[in-house]
Amino acid sequence: GMAAGWGPPPRPTPIPLTPKPPSPAAAPSPIRPNAIPQPRSAVDCVVCGDKSSGKHYGVYSCEGCKGFFKRTIRRNLSYTCRSNRDCVIDKRQRNRCQYCRYQKCLAMGMRREAVQRGRIPPTHSSASPTAMPSGEYFNGQPVSELISQLLRAEPYPAARYGSQYAQQGSVMGIDNICELAARLLFSTVEWARNIPFFPELPVSDQVALLRLSWSELFVLNAAQSALPLHMAPLLAAAGFHASPMSADRVVAFMDHIRIFQDQVEKLNRLQVDSAEYSCLKAIALFTPDACGLSDPAHVEGLQEKAQVALTEYVRSQYPSQPQRFGRLLLRLPALRAVPAALISQLFFMRLVGKTPIETLIRDMLLSGSTFNWPYGTGQ
Repeated sequence: GMAAGWGPPPRPTPIPLTPKPPSPAAAPSPIRPNAIPQPRSAVDCVVCGDKSSGKHYGVYSCEGCKGFFKRTIRRNLSYTCRSNRDCVIDKRQRNRCQYCRYQKCLAMGMRREAVQRGRIPPTHSSASPTAMPSGEYFNGQPVSELISQLLRAEPYPAARYGSQYAQQGSVMGIDNICELAARLLFSTVEWARNIPFFPELPVSDQVALLRLSWSELFVLNAAQSALPLHMAPLLAAAGFHASPMSADRVVAFMDHIRIFQDQVEKLNRLQVDSAEYSCLKAIALFTPDACGLSDPAHVEGLQEKAQVALTEYVRSQYPSQPQRFGRLLLRLPALRAVPAALISQLFFMRLVGKTPIETLIRDMLLSGSTFNWPYGTGQ
């Protein structure tokens, strides 16, 4: 019978999934194991203790944990824990550590194989731009129209960049580095040609914007595609075109490479996601500081659109990290401090020789996919 003082249970409103109290044979529920069965129709989420919305992937869970688990599986995400892999996962802190939250989902019995490969194709599935979200969803979350268009403009999923090169061990050869850099640069220009608002600008403005921002976009792409960038092959690639480098020149160069690696490392530490990268790239590209723009105020308006999209996205996607938006935005002035000349010397000397990279960018922009590299690939 009921414990004294409980009174008759309120009539449960029928919901499609009326949870049965766990049978004694089942593993004891981790939340309040010896509590009196609650006379309500709701059961708690086994992962974080919030109200569950029914059974998802085999266990009672809330919409938050259900969505988190689904995104993780569908997009094949991997996380790392910044503590000791024993973070508390409860309603208040469930967004603090994705690694521990995912491990707890698995430990509580959520089944990976129960996740349908739904409308969000896994990033590796194909090289077509349409492999990005259809409908305004990313990571299972609704996103603004602008973000989904920026994402759809990516020429190929980042997963494809490093993988074919990284197989021969983690250090890339010089040719591979140069080839990959060329591809990143080209995909940067391709992306710009496909994003909202940019193609409608006068061509002289498009050239001016890319000339100023290409090196920032390049660093963002290098970080996003996880290029295995190691000191030795980069030094070799840089020194390749020159006669033997003097010792002090080598030292100066190593400092430059370190500046570049440091920026990439800081972006990696923030665990920037694809939607955030796409907004950061748009904010960097639409820079009203470019020389000779026909209408700087219009460009600044476009930059603000991208910034507002990023603000809203970060606020909804990372509610437990109020400082995240500022940290992301502060990466941009730091990227601008990596001299463009340094990047062209690190990555493009062998490809372009004496041609200034800005000329190359203009040619890419104007000729589109018919663009021919001005060098023999040596194949």
